[in-house]
Amino acid sequence: MHDNRLQDIAPSALPPAITRYLNAHRAHDTASAVTAFTHDAVVIDDGNTYEGIAAIERWLGRAASEFTYTVRLTGAQRADATHYVATHHLEGNFPGGTVDLRYRFTLRDDLVERLVIEP
Repeated sequence: MHDNRLQDIAPSALPPAITRYLNAHRAHDTASAVTAFTHDAVVIDDGNTYEGIAAIERWLGRAASEFTYTVRLTGAQRADATHYVATHHLEGNFPGGTVDLRYRFTLRDDLVERLVIEP
């Protein structure tokens, strides 16, 4: 996904699977969050790759308990019908204390097939 193809959209225009994942992740509801992913989904976060629902579920559980932080959705963009970016501002007790992260989503069959989280 090339940034020059991205169009700003209202966060409410994000597809249901992305919204379901973001809301569940923010609420530390791992069981609901994993329902937004395909069975063979891939998540890349902090240099690590998690493949499949079981690995993603472990990653979500660890991420929810490792640090305390707040998350604020600060922007949303669309490249095409299957590629979206949600930008979040995080503040908490993790190294550095604040960070803006881009959640790059690829969808397949109305579910998240790939998620890359990066600054």
